[in-house]
Amino acid sequence: MAINIQHSIRTLRLKVKTEGYAWLNEAAIEVNDVWNYANATSYKAARPFAGPSKWLTAFALNNLTAGAAEHFERIGSNTIQRINAEFVTRRKQCKKAKLRWRRNRGPKRALGWIPFKATQLKRKGKSLRFSGKAFRVFERELLGNAPRDAVGLDLGLKDTVATSDGDKLKAGHFYRSIEQKIAAAQRRGHKRQAKRLHRTAARRRKDALHKFSRRIVNQYQTIVVGDVSSLRLAKTRMAKFVLDAGWGMLKTYLQYKGQQAGRCVRIVSERNTTRTCSSCRAFSGPSGLDMLVVRTWICRACGVTHDRDVNAARNILSAGRSPPSISGNESSLSVAEPSSTYGRREAEISAIKVAA
Repeated sequence: MAINIQHSIRTLRLKVKTEGYAWLNEAAIEVNDVWNYANATSYKAARPFAGPSKWLTAFALNNLTAGAAEHFERIGSNTIQRINAEFVTRRKQCKKAKLRWRRNRGPKRALGWIPFKATQLKRKGKSLRFSGKAFRVFERELLGNAPRDAVGLDLGLKDTVATSDGDKLKAGHFYRSIEQKIAAAQRRGHKRQAKRLHRTAARRRKDALHKFSRRIVNQYQTIVVGDVSSLRLAKTRMAKFVLDAGWGMLKTYLQYKGQQAGRCVRIVSERNTTRTCSSCRAFSGPSGLDMLVVRTWICRACGVTHDRDVNAARNILSAGRSPPSISGNESSLSVAEPSSTYGRREAEISAIKVAA
């Protein structure tokens, strides 16, 4: 029996606190010295005074720099080997016998750079240890437990987001809650007050979406979002509710934050995700515009009770785990064509009023 084992790599972007800057700057100077040595040695071998030229490989540079770590206080042999490998890669890329020197001082000094191998970096509590030096970092909670596997997100109006784990982001109604104040200010001709109220609503919306997206990216490795189209729904009579929810902003936040954190963000079709039972896959859920007021239902096939939005989020997660299409050229970050489920969003506003 063949076992398919999948491995995931977690990438963290951490900022070191100021007390470690001096040590890192000195280590970067040692890195530049090794780079310049590799640059000079490779150039002499490629352009000799006599005899055939030879392009040194990373293995040859490693032999030439063997034992050099004893003369450095901060970097070790693993870092030196990483420098040699990077130098050879850049030399082949530029197709030059000699690259630029890395300067340590002056206005044209090189940007600080310290390569390392995975075995060199250790986690010590909520700090990092490299070459015998401990570094405190910001966002230390990222050094805690690994993120969970995956989550599905269903975008809506009653709840801005519902996750497959049952978590929800309640609709803030950032603009709708102060719409009357904005209208009164505009009627009185107070343009500055109206603009200030608009900025207040926008800042509250961004704050809520930033906090939610950051929490999701920190907790999950794979994030699957439904393809509900805010651009199409913004042309309907429910435009104010759609724009107030900020679906497009949330997708953007998840994508760029997920890219920085090494997460996988996918946007899939949410067709029939509300009707389908996430337990037995039967089409037993409420359907039609008249059934939008039903927020909880029981599957006729298996008898499981479902929350409408959470069940849709679980089906979206299942769609994200399904195998790719035959072509296999679709990007995981590309926005798919909106499915026909945007019709239920158009009528959901009336369901919210009735449910309220």
